[in-house]
Amino acid sequence: MRILIAGGGTGGHVVPALAIARELRDHHGAEVRMVGTARGLETRLVPAAGFPLDLIRVGQFNRVSVMTKMRTLFDLPLGLLRCLNLLRKFRPDVVIGVGGYASGPMMMAAILTRTPTLAFEPNAVPGMANRLVGKWVSAAAVNFESSCKYFRNARVTGIPVRPEFFSIAPRPEMPETGTPKLQLLIFGGSLGSRFFNQLMPRIVPSLLRSMKSEVHILHQTGASHYESTLAAYQESGADPARLQVVAYLDDMPQRFADADLILCRSGASTVAELAAAGRASLLVPFPQATDDHQRWNAEVLVEAGGARMLTEKDIYDSSVLLSELIMLLNEHRRRHLMATKVRILAHPDALRQIAEMVVQLAK
Repeated sequence: MRILIAGGGTGGHVVPALAIARELRDHHGAEVRMVGTARGLETRLVPAAGFPLDLIRVGQFNRVSVMTKMRTLFDLPLGLLRCLNLLRKFRPDVVIGVGGYASGPMMMAAILTRTPTLAFEPNAVPGMANRLVGKWVSAAAVNFESSCKYFRNARVTGIPVRPEFFSIAPRPEMPETGTPKLQLLIFGGSLGSRFFNQLMPRIVPSLLRSMKSEVHILHQTGASHYESTLAAYQESGADPARLQVVAYLDDMPQRFADADLILCRSGASTVAELAAAGRASLLVPFPQATDDHQRWNAEVLVEAGGARMLTEKDIYDSSVLLSELIMLLNEHRRRHLMATKVRILAHPDALRQIAEMVVQLAK
């Protein structure tokens, strides 16, 4: 079985693509190649994972200048020809599009050559690449019920999440006797969040003073913002014994397990990990995300009762975020209910289901 996986750009596309690739290779004996662009994370992550990577030239179209859009349209036929040539050489049984720049042209080429196609969509609202081909693909594996309407033969599989997240034990229904310590985890993805890094040092002293319980804070800043954020916390006067500021966290399942509340963005992988771990969260969608997909992702969790959401516009002054954090950290029953409800959205069998869909299409 030969499988071609196209797409990438961000970790939200590349990491699930690699998980699918490993599942097909290791459990179904598939030969897997991947297709991406020179400016995406795939150039670093795919070779490191041991998969061959072909590059095509595809420009940006969303939230760019008119000149960039014109250049993208001009390059599209050349990119499509490159994809047709790759299909002719590799002759895959199935082409999987995971979204991102390379996904659109390769899926279009596969549809034109009548090669079976599977669209993988992790977000509540598909990106442009998947929206363009959605009604023409053979099938689709999606993370949210709301995105089924954009595709033919869509199935809610969820997205691949590391098994360690599913083994995280739930917090007790009732707080422990005495005044328990609580942990607030703050992160904005591997690169950090400038918004959190600038805002949180201003409100943390008031937050720590307002709590019924002793609160400890772990804040991942991202490498480029570590020094400035650490300095801002030091200048804030907050108790350093209750603060830990780090550039990067490499054991996220354990960090989720330790957390009572998580303040974070709402990318597809993050919300899937929150569901798998069963952790209450306050979500602040990244407003520049393509097609505002982070807000749609967050709203799914909010509607299920599994999270709270504030947009950056909502936080017009820092007291709004401060009040929300105080409320959530002080109300144990509310956090427990949110954690219980968000876990219902988890999909522990996602990887196996996606692989089964690919195998069926190959047959």
